[in-house]
Amino acid sequence: MDGPNLVDSSGWLEYLADGPNARHFAAPLADSQRLVVPTISLYEVFRVILRERGEHDAIRVAASMRQGREIPLSPSLALEAARLAHERSLAMADAIILATAQASRATLWTQDSDFKDVSGVRYYEKKTSR
Repeated sequence: MDGPNLVDSSGWLEYLADGPNARHFAAPLADSQRLVVPTISLYEVFRVILRERGEHDAIRVAASMRQGREIPLSPSLALEAARLAHERSLAMADAIILATAQASRATLWTQDSDFKDVSGVRYYEKKTSR
């Protein structure tokens, strides 16, 4: 974990729910100096927490996420994400997250199987129970 780290939305949500894979995401999330946060992840996590736990918790989580280095979606990042989506058949958010990780030279931490065999990714298979 020497360089930047990007924990995708699935990792944030797993950690916040103290799910079976939460421990895998604890270290990169604790190191806000090296944490990269794409704005699409901020959107996805805020939306889920807002729906499941209410606005107060969603705002608190967003504030925590914003301790990392926020990476907005720039035109060049959008074009790279579109290229990755096309090449790898990724959904828009996944492509933006991958493009952001690659542009930031960050390790991508995830339990999203779409990233299972991608270089620069720390993938942990999603578990349904402890």
